[in-house]
Amino acid sequence: MKSLLIAGVMSIMFVTAGHADQYWVSGDRISGGCNITTSQPITFSLPAYEGSTDPAYRTSWTSGPYQSLDDAKLARSTISSCPPSSEATDDKAKDD
Repeated sequence: MKSLLIAGVMSIMFVTAGHADQYWVSGDRISGGCNITTSQPITFSLPAYEGSTDPAYRTSWTSGPYQSLDDAKLARSTISSCPPSSEATDDKAKDD
């Protein structure tokens, strides 16, 4: 029984450690831009949310997870719906 408990605790620790430092690229329907976040955003992609100005429904699509900030920036640069962004805003990932 003890070995089963230890195995369960170890499994949880490995799963938690595996999700550390992940980045997501998300489309913002209000600003028309793309954001890099450190947590998986909730996506509202149904047609009923189109045209919504409510900040709660601003994420229209997501891409990820990426293992590093550089990977997320590279992915954002290859997504056609993301406008080119300035380097000044790229220095720190947003977490909305």
